[in-house]
Amino acid sequence: MLRHSLGTITVEAQGQGLYEITPKVAAWLSTQEIGDGLLTLFCRHTSASLLIQENAALAARSDLEAYFARIAPENPSAYAHNDEGPDDMPAHLRAALTQTQLAIPVQSGRMMLGTWQGIYLFEHRREPSPRQIIVHLAGE
Repeated sequence: MLRHSLGTITVEAQGQGLYEITPKVAAWLSTQEIGDGLLTLFCRHTSASLLIQENAALAARSDLEAYFARIAPENPSAYAHNDEGPDDMPAHLRAALTQTQLAIPVQSGRMMLGTWQGIYLFEHRREPSPRQIIVHLAGE
């Protein structure tokens, strides 16, 4: 019989950058009574996103952050939308180029991530508010 479970994970980012949330997601998953299924994560914000990315080499995260700073720079003269400051529109662009949701298979109560994969909140604002990630597990 297919069952569902729904929850929220809050992330307190300290500024722009990649924040690994794999342990928080795994902790939530460990409290569920569904062994096999599909885990969906959804970021409820337009200036932050979610990524599955390399979690062993810090340089990989630094390179990703630098790349997005180059392709969506903070340049107030380049954008009409700046309601919340010069990092507002670049944050929206960076979020549009990444993803706000992830789907991860679950087997025997564990995420089926690869050896070097981690789940990250990619915070695009310099002074963010707490971010909410909706977690939904469907399975048996």
